[in-house]
Amino acid sequence: MELMEVDGTNESSETMPKINGNGNGIHLPPVSPESYGDGLPYAPINWPKPGDNWRWKVGRRVAITGHFLDRYLYLPNTLRRLDNSIFKRSAFASKSSLEKYIKTAFPNADVDAFFASFSWKIPAKQLPVNGEEQSDSDGVVCKAGNKKCNSLVMQAEYSSLTTMPCDICCIEPQFCSDCCCILCNKFINLNYGGYSYIKCEAQVGEGYICGHVAHLNCALRCFMAGTIGGSIGLDAEYCCRRCDAKTDLILHATRLVRTCESVDCKEDIEKILNVGVCILRDSKKTSAKELLSRIELAIKKLKHGTSLGDIWKVEDSDVAISTGVSHDGIAALEVIKDQDSPDAITSSQPFLATYSDSKSESRKLDEKIDRVLQALKNSQEFEYRLAEERLYAQKNDLCHLFQQLDKERADLAQHSSEAEPGVLLETVQSREDQIKRGVMKLKDMAEIAMGFGRTSKTILKDLFDLDVED
Repeated sequence: MELMEVDGTNESSETMPKINGNGNGIHLPPVSPESYGDGLPYAPINWPKPGDNWRWKVGRRVAITGHFLDRYLYLPNTLRRLDNSIFKRSAFASKSSLEKYIKTAFPNADVDAFFASFSWKIPAKQLPVNGEEQSDSDGVVCKAGNKKCNSLVMQAEYSSLTTMPCDICCIEPQFCSDCCCILCNKFINLNYGGYSYIKCEAQVGEGYICGHVAHLNCALRCFMAGTIGGSIGLDAEYCCRRCDAKTDLILHATRLVRTCESVDCKEDIEKILNVGVCILRDSKKTSAKELLSRIELAIKKLKHGTSLGDIWKVEDSDVAISTGVSHDGIAALEVIKDQDSPDAITSSQPFLATYSDSKSESRKLDEKIDRVLQALKNSQEFEYRLAEERLYAQKNDLCHLFQQLDKERADLAQHSSEAEPGVLLETVQSREDQIKRGVMKLKDMAEIAMGFGRTSKTILKDLFDLDVED
């Protein structure tokens, strides 16, 4: 068996590669962009053991000679399942990385014979037509015709987690999983770090990720992103239409803020931050609430004319908002109140020296009022959600007790239990006493309707776990 030419350093003038076996040349059928398959002629079979068949996949970039510039080889399942650290890599995008793997994992293997058993080069079905001399990267587009596709700007050497070949949406001729929204099929935008789209990186197999992308606006409109109740149950998350996996959006929103810190256009900053507001709104997660408060404060500063360099400066009074609400729900207001007290003013610089002009002072007052109102809103939202959670939890406990009582009464009436009637009667009476205590507890909890500030501190501490200082 002759060793075929597989050196990718010279793509200029050679003919299409052929596998030479038993003297009979085998023609290599051209394939379409993003095609994939098993075994020959583009992947080994029965190596290292019978039944160990490798898989192959091609990208979208095509050289002038008609070969795919990006081709990948995947380990057979038997090798991917091995726990040894040597085998953590499951995909190879270059001959050199594959050769290194073979020599490391199988030191006694004949590397030349291995590469001679299949064709490393894969011919493209559609060759580029261009009469002018051009480099390999000129005029390159993805399967969907996008010159700015992620797959064309990312490194060809993939990590151990590789996109799973998709035989559903990706078989469409004009759909590219790297740059087409899975919900609207339109291209994603890579501007400002790609803030407007989300990529599903959930593992969907051994060494594979989903890899599909979606516009966040599309996902929000389809109720597949943000905080959604019902059966889907999202809390500042994104649900992938392809694999149903959920992705936490808090990290994405954090990246939005970092991106905005280096943007010098007010309109673009506001547009980016509004995406963050949409994906974090109504979340019950503490980290999401804190980040949302910071984003909303930055937007308000923008609308009040604050300079771009100052909207991210965190003052002491801002911390009261951005760090959320303490257990008593009033701490944020107290921080602001303490800073604005007469003693605080008199102990600072002379009164007149703190003023500049009417427009500036008006803006400062607006910002201060906004902070107070935002802190009040956060406090009230925290109190409401805490009350809602505890009241319904108590209601559910009572319903469970009523169900147990019904069953125990039925056992007592029918003598269906093996226990003595006297024991059954005691059980029923004990359950009734337990229900009475639960009803009284719910009645005490109902005092929260007057507001946390007017509710007994004992009730707040015992029934809502709130320690209110005198």
